[in-house]
Amino acid sequence: MSRAFVKEDVEIPERSHRRRSASGLPPGALNHMTARGAERLRQKIVQLRSAGETAEAAETERILESATVVEPPTAAPDVVIFGARVTVRTADGAEETVRIVGVDEVASEPAAVSWVSSKGRALLGAGCGQTLTLDDGLTAVTVVQIEYGSLEPNPSI
Repeated sequence: MSRAFVKEDVEIPERSHRRRSASGLPPGALNHMTARGAERLRQKIVQLRSAGETAEAAETERILESATVVEPPTAAPDVVIFGARVTVRTADGAEETVRIVGVDEVASEPAAVSWVSSKGRALLGAGCGQTLTLDDGLTAVTVVQIEYGSLEPNPSI
């Protein structure tokens, strides 16, 4: 086999003895998190410690320490960025609203999609009125609204 087709620089982290991040992201990948998500994790750590769950509290601390907190924008941009709440409409008129968040926030944020998911990646950078084809190649959605929430850490959206 030709050496041109061998990927020497791409190794599975476990084989190269590099450790995956607490979030399961590959080594060196940024673990973006919204300010709301970071505040939720801080509250969770306090609750876990008071309940005597030291191992889970330590793991949650490790996740929080690995996070790069992305503050909300001071002025709402014209395109979808990390932390945005985005409403899309399918060709049949159905609407869905999602929020673009970090991988460790998806479970605790209602209607959330990770910024590294196929849907999250498709939406990032899209503008209002723009039609996108999602990774499945079949689903076309039009961005109908882009919002940036409150600076409060736990508003319900």
